[in-house]
Amino acid sequence: MSMLRNLAVSLINSREERIVTTLPKAKELRPFVEKAITLSRKASNLEGDNSGPRALHLRRQAAGFFHAGNMQASALTGKRGQLRLPRTAGVAALKRLFDELGERYKDRPGGYTRIFKLGRRAGDNAELAIIELVDNQGERDALEAAKKRKSAGSKKKKGAEPKAASSRESATPKEAADTTKKASAKAEPESAPEDVATDTTTEAVASEPDAESAKES
Repeated sequence: MSMLRNLAVSLINSREERIVTTLPKAKELRPFVEKAITLSRKASNLEGDNSGPRALHLRRQAAGFFHAGNMQASALTGKRGQLRLPRTAGVAALKRLFDELGERYKDRPGGYTRIFKLGRRAGDNAELAIIELVDNQGERDALEAAKKRKSAGSKKKKGAEPKAASSRESATPKEAADTTKKASAKAEPESAPEDVATDTTTEAVASEPDAESAKES
């Protein structure tokens, strides 16, 4: 139980909202910490006049999942007579659990954590895993960056479409002129046989008088 409390405090107080541990520990920690998150979610969904006492009751129930943190031993410990340091990590974890995580998972019915396998560790060959809170800051930053890239790509496409349309419009007069030139070039060779035919007819007509004069002679 003490090990699970330490892991839960480390997970909730982590800046990246993830910790690396062995796979069996991660599987045991997952339902343990999700029960505490469920209590904070219930407290954030309370409504009515008696919501204050009920939220306090849920907060005290969730405090059982962490080290107390507010009890300082006054007895001297150690050879040098140093005072035992207070446990403040549990208090910070409980505060963040109800102030931040409860609001984040207010509309989420469960599944607050996920586990990623990392393979086996060199030395003792223990299987490592990452357990993290879902919807963490890293995920939100990645989603925002993806949205920005998508919007930038769509803006570029929209800007490219008018340019392509204007280039098409400017290209159409040139294409029409080229087509007229090609049509005129094709029509000129077709008129050549008619000229040839007229020349042959004139030669035939011119040759007929010559033939008649030869007969008379």
